[in-house]
Amino acid sequence: MKPKKRKMPEVNGTSLADIAFILLFFFLVTSSMDVDTGIIRRLPPPVDPNEKPEDINKRNLFDVRINSQDYLWVKGQYMNVGDLKEATKIFISNKADNPNLADKKEVYIPLLGGKYMASRGIISLKNDRGTSYDMYIQVQNELAKAISELRNELSKEQFGTNFTDLVDQEKIEAIQKAIPVSISEAEPENIERK
Repeated sequence: MKPKKRKMPEVNGTSLADIAFILLFFFLVTSSMDVDTGIIRRLPPPVDPNEKPEDINKRNLFDVRINSQDYLWVKGQYMNVGDLKEATKIFISNKADNPNLADKKEVYIPLLGGKYMASRGIISLKNDRGTSYDMYIQVQNELAKAISELRNELSKEQFGTNFTDLVDQEKIEAIQKAIPVSISEAEPENIERK
C-alpha cells in the first residue's frame, strides 16, 4: 500500500501583497522628490544673419561677473548680491541723466503719451565655470526683480496699477517696450578676480 501524499500547506499571499502595498505607500509619502525648476525667461527671436549687429556704447553696458569663489563684480567693483537690484535699477532708469549710466533713446509709445525715452542699457552677465548654482540663481533673481520693480513703478505711474496686475495686452506691451529686458549671457569662463 502506497502512503498517501500529504498536502503542503499553502501560504496565504493576500497579506503579503497588502504589506508590500503599505510599504510602497509609506516610501512614496515619506520620501521627497526634487522637482526641476528653471529660470522663466523668453528667449529673443533668432538674429537675421544679413543684419549687422548694433554697436554697443560701453556706457550702456552693465557688466556683471561672478567668479569661482562666488564673488560678484559689477562694472569692475566688488558688490554684495543684496545691492545688485538697486544698482541695476539706478543704471537702467538713469533718472538724473548721469553720463556714466545707461543712455536713452526716443521710442514712440502711444499709451505713454507718444514719445518716451527708453533705456539703452544692456545687462551683460558672465560667470566662471566654478560659480555655484545658488549664487548664479541669486544674481538672476536680483536682476529679474530690478526689471520687475521698474516696470511696476512705471505701470503705477501711468495706469494706476502694478505691471503684474495688468490684463490689457496693449498696456502690457507699452510697459515692456518702455522697459525692455536686455540681458546678455556669455559662455562661462575662468574669471580670475579674488
